[in-house]
Amino acid sequence: MAEQGTMTAAPHLERRIGLANAVTLNMMYMIGVGPFITLPLIVSAMGGTQALLGWLVGAGIACCDGLVWAELGAAMPEAGGSYAFLREIYGRRGAGRWVSFLYVFQLVFSAPLSMASGCIGFAVFASFLFPSLQHPVFAAWPGGVDWTNLLAAGTCALIVAMLYQDLRAILRMAWVLWAGVMAAMGMVLFAGLTHLHPALLRIPPHAFGFTPGFFAGLGSATLIATYDYWGYYNVCFLGGEIREPGRTIPRAVLISIAAVATLYILMNISVLGVIPAHAMRSTAVADMVAQTLGPKAGVAIACLIMWTAFSSVFALLLSYSRVPYAAALDGNFFRVFAHLHPKRHFPDVALVAMGGVALVFCFFKLAQVIAALVVIRIVLQYLLQQVGVMVLRVLRPEMARPFRMWVYPLPPLLALAGFLFILVSRPKARHECWWALLVAAVGSALYFARARVRGEWPWSVKEG
Repeated sequence: MAEQGTMTAAPHLERRIGLANAVTLNMMYMIGVGPFITLPLIVSAMGGTQALLGWLVGAGIACCDGLVWAELGAAMPEAGGSYAFLREIYGRRGAGRWVSFLYVFQLVFSAPLSMASGCIGFAVFASFLFPSLQHPVFAAWPGGVDWTNLLAAGTCALIVAMLYQDLRAILRMAWVLWAGVMAAMGMVLFAGLTHLHPALLRIPPHAFGFTPGFFAGLGSATLIATYDYWGYYNVCFLGGEIREPGRTIPRAVLISIAAVATLYILMNISVLGVIPAHAMRSTAVADMVAQTLGPKAGVAIACLIMWTAFSSVFALLLSYSRVPYAAALDGNFFRVFAHLHPKRHFPDVALVAMGGVALVFCFFKLAQVIAALVVIRIVLQYLLQQVGVMVLRVLRPEMARPFRMWVYPLPPLLALAGFLFILVSRPKARHECWWALLVAAVGSALYFARARVRGEWPWSVKEG
């Protein structure tokens, strides 16, 4: 009988991820290519070394938001992360179906945008080694297409192929990729801190004028810094595969934030202390290493940053492919996404679908990708979770919470304030908010049409 049960058991996710692997996957996603390629953008937004304020504000938002994720992740350790949170907070048989469907729908766009940003960053640093990659290939596409776009798309396809296997093999690869990430960060810190020019770190006079222009610059810088910090919640999307989730998830979230925030601040000091703020370009980190340790070291760091970008997309696609799978398994997304590979037990349809959308986004420009990603996520996920964690405390005080956030309710309130500041303070904020509202409108139309056919909320008080 036991043998028969084993033979007929349906494929299911297995809890194989411990604390060390959880922190590794989080940090791989967080560090990625973002801090290496966006540092000049943050410096430009703030106008000088005061750009460090953007990183500090971003770290504060990450800490507050991380406490929210830690509480929700420990209380609801399921595959899908935010999908499960929003479904339970707003009602499994009520509006929670709509909100959680809408979250998964926006993720079909925002997660591939995030993956594409990593692949584009990979290709940008490849052009540091091979400048001919910047030559145009197809000018008719909006913004043009060059060889870096094609390389980014090829990188995305390779990552999908690497993830097309069971979790044990993936975790072994994750440790190898993480070692490259730490080597890249270590090399940057060594190069910068051993050749530091303190005079370059002086903040310009009147840098903190608290004018409308100052706050607009801080908003733009904080948006980019927030993008660079994201990933501390990565482990929540793998909740169904985490061992001892009530302990592991909060620890992984908070350890990752503390470690990465420290590395980011040190990295920025390292680069700003060697290269003047006005002289930075997109490959400033590689330029700094080449200037301090020599051309061969510059080549080495470019390769390591490419490794880091690759690792980040690897970790990101691994976790986000579980979200449409969880929603479809729950009957609240398109059924095809509920399919698991029969032998390797991973959501193969979701993996390939999200990788395919990311491949298309690889043909857009990095700044467009980052801005659209951050605004869509804030409007259709983060604001809902900050409000939601407080709603859940009121409506379900009896819920088991293995981890309760510190100094409640300050973390969600401060995170809300930070995200709203990012939305309203930037010069082009309205344009990107329209994109978020368009995604919300289309997703809502799909949900209500589907719910009408299936007899689900709001057409019925019962689940279909």
